[in-house]
Amino acid sequence: MTSPRPFSRTSRLLPALVACASLAIAACDNDAKIQPEPPRPGQGRSNAVTAPKGNGAATQPSAAATAATSAARPAAPRQLCTGQAPRPAPTGKLSTAAATGESPLPATLGFGVGKWVWVNFWAAWCKPCKEEMPRLLGWQQKLRSAGVLVDLAFISLDEDERQLNRFLQDQPGHGVRASYWLPEGSDRTSFLGSLNLKDTPELPVHVLVNPAGQVTCTIMGAVEDTDYPAVAAYLGAR
Repeated sequence: MTSPRPFSRTSRLLPALVACASLAIAACDNDAKIQPEPPRPGQGRSNAVTAPKGNGAATQPSAAATAATSAARPAAPRQLCTGQAPRPAPTGKLSTAAATGESPLPATLGFGVGKWVWVNFWAAWCKPCKEEMPRLLGWQQKLRSAGVLVDLAFISLDEDERQLNRFLQDQPGHGVRASYWLPEGSDRTSFLGSLNLKDTPELPVHVLVNPAGQVTCTIMGAVEDTDYPAVAAYLGAR
């Protein structure tokens, strides 16, 4: 009987080679399951506004980015006193009111005497009216310093004379302590009607009368600090 032939060296190594090959195949499978690399800076969702596409074109800005850009951009100056045809200033006597110790105002406004008159319609119950009064007084001084002859004429549309007088009495010495007054009635209707204003307009209202006595500009609503350059240019400030 012939004895079994011993395994060759190659036969003994074969199981080890098979095991190594199995491990290599498993490693490849694991590599295939690895998650893709996270996006690099500039490729994330939040940067999609400026991240270029394959053809080099930029994506459209998101709504949030557009809003942020708009907020950073300064607002355009408000257009005032444009496209308004001149018309004669209103005439007639006005009622007046003044705090204790103040000189009474003349019964008529000084239109057409070689200087601008800034008429401000207001009321003691109107918060924006009262808030802008220091601004108007300050602008008057600035305009005069810039060579503009301009007077301020405050005209109250209060219905309660007691409320008007109480407001004037409570003002400091440099505040508005005297005002014209247009109570309800035919005089108010006629005066405001000549300015194309309703009998009860939304306050405040500003009317600019040029040195020749012509109404050349009406501004509805309160003025802001940002409006001064436009007003100064319109009045010819130096």
